[in-house]
Amino acid sequence: MRDDASVQPVDRALLDEAVAITRAAGELTLEWFRSPALEVERKGDGTPVTAADKAAERFLREAIEQRWPDDAVNGEEEADTEGSSGRTWILDPIDGTKAFTRGIPLYTNLVALNDADGPAVGIINVPAIGLTVYAGRGLGCFENDRPARVSDKATLEAAYVSTCSYSRWPDEALLALRHSGCAMRTWGDGYGYALVAAGRIDAMVDPEVAPWDIAPMPVILAEAGGRFTDLRGQDTIDGGDGIATNGKLHDELLALMGRA
Repeated sequence: MRDDASVQPVDRALLDEAVAITRAAGELTLEWFRSPALEVERKGDGTPVTAADKAAERFLREAIEQRWPDDAVNGEEEADTEGSSGRTWILDPIDGTKAFTRGIPLYTNLVALNDADGPAVGIINVPAIGLTVYAGRGLGCFENDRPARVSDKATLEAAYVSTCSYSRWPDEALLALRHSGCAMRTWGDGYGYALVAAGRIDAMVDPEVAPWDIAPMPVILAEAGGRFTDLRGQDTIDGGDGIATNGKLHDELLALMGRA
């Protein structure tokens, strides 16, 4: 994203409409949630997918096509759609499909919009608990329509650090984090990032992610006063991993991970 005065805030009406269609997609997934009729398939990479994933992405794609037909769309479950506007929507219809298939209510619907200036809109919707954390560039970050702000914790000592799973962490990194004095938790997937943006925890680390898993996070964390990078400190969603913090302890946590 360009860091100059030419970067414009996104249109508030666009943000509100994007939040509305994301919440509607989330409501759609609840039709399958904890249903005994839910069937789980396996994709080529071995990850699970359900009719709810496919239906939610189809709903979002059709809603975007109706409202913003010139925009490109990249999603987890369908082929990319090209556009001519210079804007791209990035969709993860159900982030945390494993949680969804086990009836755990912390799965999310993730929607992001990037434009010529970079990350513009980010939405984390948690339909089973009625939570939406979202942001628009220049408009702030919100938790269920109330302003959201990251915590003010300045060091890792006693900070709450979450991740999707510690099973994928290198042993050295896991031990280093344990010895830092932080509280280690596993409120993972998109929900963990929502907790950081709302100031309920202090950091979220993802050692293995795809771009659509974290596409909403740069603008959400920036507008909430925090920071999102990959584990090398780069401002990207294409690094294969991610770290979100309140900003104040970002460098300390990056250094810890780097040393490990």
